[in-house]
Amino acid sequence: MYICTLRFSKTLIYMGKLSYKTVSANRKTVTKDWVLIDASDISLGRTASVVAGLLRGKHKSNFTPHVDCGDNVVVINADKIKLTGDKWSQKEYISHSGYPGGQKIITADKLHKKNNIKLVENAVKGMLPKNKLGAELFRNLNVFPQAEHNHEAQKPKLIDLKAKI
Repeated sequence: MYICTLRFSKTLIYMGKLSYKTVSANRKTVTKDWVLIDASDISLGRTASVVAGLLRGKHKSNFTPHVDCGDNVVVINADKIKLTGDKWSQKEYISHSGYPGGQKIITADKLHKKNNIKLVENAVKGMLPKNKLGAELFRNLNVFPQAEHNHEAQKPKLIDLKAKI
């Protein structure tokens, strides 16, 4: 109990304990849901930012930065993703083998033709933390090029990004 005196009166005010406590989530208290996102005709960056937020769990009231408290996300129709402007020809993805002269550059258009789910995966991975937690969160992402996916048994809840944008 705290006893405070007001400046201009001699009244005592009794204050109790805090009425709230900060709740920190852990592996045992986290509830993970399954979420389905249709990425057709939505820009890559907007899709990736929503997916990264869902993977981290920032939409939950018990969000804890150092715990995997996000949802499992299934992204379908990755081959119908949209890039604005001249990004199909100008956006470059750089990789390096580690050997001298081992740098490879591929444009977004060529990467999309080669492996169309890599565009979404690279965008989401770039928005996650660059540590062990980020690698653990990335494992909760499932990207499929078409509308068919193998997670119907989990009954994922559909999130309509077109209504959000």
